[in-house]
Amino acid sequence: MARTLPYGSWPSPVTAEAVAESSPRIDGALLVGNEVWWGESVPSEAGRVAVKRRTADGRTETVLPAPFNARSAVHEYGGGAWAASPDGELYFVEKSDQRVYALTPGGQPRPLTAADEAVRHGGLRVERGVLLAVRETHGSARVPTRAIVRIATDGSQRVDVLAEGSDFLAQPALSPDGRRLAWVAWDHPDMPWDRTAIRVADLVTGGVAQVAGGVERAPLQPVWVADDELLYADDPDGRWNLFRHPLDGDAQPLAPADADTGGGLWVLGTRWFGATDDGRVVAVRTHGADEIVEISPTGVRPLDVPSVATSSIDDVKGTRALVSGADASGRAGLWMVDLDSGEIELVTGGAGAWSAEWMPTALALETPGPHGPVHAFAYPPTHPDVVAPDGERPPYVVMVHGGPTSHVGPAPSAKTAFFTSRGIGVLDVNYGGSTGYGRAYRDRLAGQWGVVDVDDVAAAASALAQAGLADADRIAIAGGSAGGWTVLAAVTTTDVFGAGISRYGVGDARALAEDTHDFEARYLDGLLGPLPEAEDVYVERSPLSHPERFRVPLLILQGSEDRVVPPSQAEAIRDALVTHGIPHAYVLYEGEGHGFRRSETVIDSLQRELGFLGAVFGFDTPGVPPLALDGGPAAR
Repeated sequence: MARTLPYGSWPSPVTAEAVAESSPRIDGALLVGNEVWWGESVPSEAGRVAVKRRTADGRTETVLPAPFNARSAVHEYGGGAWAASPDGELYFVEKSDQRVYALTPGGQPRPLTAADEAVRHGGLRVERGVLLAVRETHGSARVPTRAIVRIATDGSQRVDVLAEGSDFLAQPALSPDGRRLAWVAWDHPDMPWDRTAIRVADLVTGGVAQVAGGVERAPLQPVWVADDELLYADDPDGRWNLFRHPLDGDAQPLAPADADTGGGLWVLGTRWFGATDDGRVVAVRTHGADEIVEISPTGVRPLDVPSVATSSIDDVKGTRALVSGADASGRAGLWMVDLDSGEIELVTGGAGAWSAEWMPTALALETPGPHGPVHAFAYPPTHPDVVAPDGERPPYVVMVHGGPTSHVGPAPSAKTAFFTSRGIGVLDVNYGGSTGYGRAYRDRLAGQWGVVDVDDVAAAASALAQAGLADADRIAIAGGSAGGWTVLAAVTTTDVFGAGISRYGVGDARALAEDTHDFEARYLDGLLGPLPEAEDVYVERSPLSHPERFRVPLLILQGSEDRVVPPSQAEAIRDALVTHGIPHAYVLYEGEGHGFRRSETVIDSLQRELGFLGAVFGFDTPGVPPLALDGGPAAR
């Protein structure tokens, strides 16, 4: 018989330690001969990225052992930090010095690029036997320079520039005959989901031509399907769909759909589709949730891959495809698909430290908002052996993703289960500006950051309470980075939320514009307006401009080495809370950057978040003490 306990106080096996160790992040995957290689974060080793492989006889081995760490710092967010040759040579960017190394499994890394603390590498690809990379060089000027380069693999440390001339370059692809190079380019103030171009260089003549792009066009991921024909994603009609483009003709759409094959190019290794030699294409299609499909001359066939969120088509060779992502139970995995037989095999991941009965099921919601419909996924409290007292409504945490041009799918994370298994609901909101619903939905945030995002999360939370699914007096809001901005703006401009949790959040937009890195240096032009013309908007929208509006308890979590949102922002928020006597806690994690990767940090921050909610909303948290807050009484 089920026990009856108040929401928030349910006992749970989903511990912070289990969350920290569950579902390591998959960071790219490749088919290397008869083996499968993949990158995997190791939380117990300070979040380093190891490269592993499954051998032909089914054994799993580590190719890149500790202490080496495949992490790129290009654009600060990195991506594409490793690649492999068909014969099993590993190439990787070492986090500590950003040099590219080669490693024969079982051997020692050999440097392929010279030591230079001003140079970073990322976006590695082995194309037609050539090692390509995006090189970022930081000089005396604030703005770094970038180029597509060819790196010699013979140990000579020779690096040849193949393309340059734009503020940003990404996703290099070499034609089958090795004559042409295609890549994605964009310039300030645009972001890669606003306006990009695909360019092609003839490496023999040196000529360069633009083959796709334009106003309100953001083509992505060029892939050669012949010596003179490209396949890429483009959004001339507001949805990223695939196009085939012979260089001597016009681009033709390939099976267009009311869904996106494409997204925010935050990291250099992201790939949304791949092509087989016989003309088939495996692609992700996103409208809220992800669907994996095969596109062939005979039509479109859905593939029964479990991935429904953060899906990537990591590699396609022969009749096999590698797909990574998260399934409906929120578990990260890497699957291999045989396109001929239809067999789908789990290569790694897809398992947790607890059974599926502890994982909540996503409820897709579409809520009316002042700026149009708002999309969200609700995860109600879920426990196999405990129910709440009759008439009690659950507390909820509204999760706000970062970006803000990002996206969450219907896949509960282990962190989601950490809360829902204790009787605390979670609401993931894809507010206006999110990807996954087309350009019009993305563009809703143009010039309206701090307005549309706040209105949308407030509308979604209010609708949940009005439907009787949440306790209106016990709704918290939590988010990191740009999501932290929305948290701070929401608690200072609405009365919907009774508490806030900001992880490395933005409190002062002007300070962000001055301090942030080059990739996002002009991002605020589109979100708020260009400076100095829009300075009044920056001041009015910034939560720190109105410290007197802070009135609910806040938990502030920050990494000491964050170069995207420096600790000075969190410290200014803390000081404002102290000045105005608002209950709060501030935690600075030494050695952490923009996002928490170390096991000990994940464990501590989760426990503090739970203890904070218990202290503020007045429920017991078994195994985790209430969090002591500075600045006065916390309970409402």
